[in-house]
Amino acid sequence: MKSLTILAVCGAGLGSSFACEMSIEAALKDLGIKANLSHCDISSAASTRADIIVTGSNFKSQFDNYTLDSTVIYLKRLVDKKEITEKLTPVLKVLGYMN
Repeated sequence: MKSLTILAVCGAGLGSSFACEMSIEAALKDLGIKANLSHCDISSAASTRADIIVTGSNFKSQFDNYTLDSTVIYLKRLVDKKEITEKLTPVLKVLGYMN
């Protein structure tokens, strides 16, 4: 199976996306899933290849304008490991990374 790539996205690609990336990493560790993680700003996200994009729900209208091959997960709280786990788990199952 190919390596899973997950991209955390925020407006500027600095603080909140990096904090989100660390929370995703903690959630994946608890789930026993390995992935390549990175973070960027919203304008770079459209040209970046990732299996899953994790971003704030406030960016949904902007992502609706993009044509992406990625599954996009929208969060109310970017660093909430519980919310990340709840929303990431079904996507990981569909993509075949979890049973």
